[in-house]
Amino acid sequence: MIGVPLRLKTAVALVLLGLLTLLAGIGQRTIWAPSETFTASAPADAAAAPITVIDQNLRTLHGGTVKIDIEGDGNFMLAAGRPDDVDAWVGQAAHNTISGVSEDRASLQVEHTDGEATVPNPAGSDLWVSTENASGELEYSWTPPADGDWTLLLASDGTQPAPASISMTFPNDTSTPWAVPLMVLGSLLVVAGIVLALLSARRRNGEGGGGGSGFARRARARSEAKSSSRVTMAAAGVVAAAVVAGTGVAASATSPAPAPSSDAASASPAAQEAGSPVLLDAQFRRILEQVSSAVDAGDAAKDAAKLSDRVGGTELEVRTQNYKIRSQVGSYEPRMPVRSTKLLTTVVTSEREWPRSVMAVTQGEGNVVPQLLTLVQASPRENYKLVETNPLQPGTTFPTISRDGTETLAPADKTGLLYSGEEALSGLADRLTSEDSAFKDKLVEGESSPYIADTLSYQAEVVKSGENGNFSFTHKVVPESTVVFRTADGGALVLGRINFGFEGTPKAAGDKLTIGDDAAALAGGKETTTGMVLSFAESVAVYVPPAGSTDPMKLVAATRGLTGASFK
Repeated sequence: MIGVPLRLKTAVALVLLGLLTLLAGIGQRTIWAPSETFTASAPADAAAAPITVIDQNLRTLHGGTVKIDIEGDGNFMLAAGRPDDVDAWVGQAAHNTISGVSEDRASLQVEHTDGEATVPNPAGSDLWVSTENASGELEYSWTPPADGDWTLLLASDGTQPAPASISMTFPNDTSTPWAVPLMVLGSLLVVAGIVLALLSARRRNGEGGGGGSGFARRARARSEAKSSSRVTMAAAGVVAAAVVAGTGVAASATSPAPAPSSDAASASPAAQEAGSPVLLDAQFRRILEQVSSAVDAGDAAKDAAKLSDRVGGTELEVRTQNYKIRSQVGSYEPRMPVRSTKLLTTVVTSEREWPRSVMAVTQGEGNVVPQLLTLVQASPRENYKLVETNPLQPGTTFPTISRDGTETLAPADKTGLLYSGEEALSGLADRLTSEDSAFKDKLVEGESSPYIADTLSYQAEVVKSGENGNFSFTHKVVPESTVVFRTADGGALVLGRINFGFEGTPKAAGDKLTIGDDAAALAGGKETTTGMVLSFAESVAVYVPPAGSTDPMKLVAATRGLTGASFK
């Protein structure tokens, strides 16, 4: 039998132990609570390089928002882009990569890669979704601009080393898995001690009264002993349960996450990006505004030099000649303006290799009908350039194409299509050349948009009315200009250039051929007795139905511009 003094001592011990345990649990939530963040800095002895890449894994290393502090001499920029885009832009350049945090969480892990000592200034690249420009210092909160992985690129102007003073502040694990179990355990120990003390006091009072027979006192003593034992055992059970519970909480807080499945493990950043559009809407709108501004400046000044940064290919050639003609022939019609304010839709490839092609459909001031604008990025360090403009044929419906990124096909790829891209354009070229083309019923146009019919009619009229000359016409596809976008119905929209050649020779010696004022501005004269050659660039778009369809191909957009005139 446990004596009253021993029970009192046990009660006091339980209360003291409970108070200590309770204070330990409270302390984990207060004075011993871990810091909410921790900061790691780049080593001061890191090798100099024109570019520093901050790996996308650091953004999600500890969850929450990562804050970056950068100090450098002069101006510098911090850009966000897809990991594969950043890697492609960096290319063979010397660079540092911040890839992780040291075990003591005090230093950033920096890996140096040797290479080119200088690079072009990365500012203004179309690959960057967002850019922060700074002078001297920058405080940056790293948040993703969209779903997926994002890497940061830090640089000065490409010729100077990137800033080396970099620190990153990460969210810290502030969980205290033992705090609640300790507080619960401490409270239970205190309660158990108090209960045991009360039972002991009751026992002492019972002995002082001395009432009842000896048999009754012995029975009462046995009952109280059992009650005391039950309280002690109950307290012990609660303690054991709390300890087990605490151990479980701790285990769940510290156990590693289950290993990813083989499918998840194989989904590399490059694989995850493969289905992503190469441009976000904000990027596309920024690019389109810059293209529109460049074209406006060139058109206003009739100066092709103002186009070179944002216009190339067919469009640069046609507009250059248009400016030359208009400088001599005031009545000559200008090229349709390029607008960015009324963007009807965008078509963005999800193919991440270069060259990359995208398309916008716009209709702003000066656009009688919607206009298809084809832009191409030739390589990672080059920006997108407008290479073709095609007014939509009146009454023609633009085919539906996913705005979340669509597949681009090689011109010869016929996968899932009635015709490949090169077959479609070759068919159109033949259709424009001959009234009896084999594609007469395989490629049609709308009744209100007779581009093909007008071209054939014009050619026939020239031959009929040209009493002094023999005339011939050719329409030849320029293969490298062909771009093919997959449409939502499994078909394709094919865009490209056809060179329209118009040759004439006098029928007899002394016969003269006369050309118009527009061609004369390029040829240097209006009449010839030796023959002449006129060249036009035709920008076209053809819809190709999916394989198995009985529908014909349809001419969606077309225009032409004079690119050359000369005498033989």
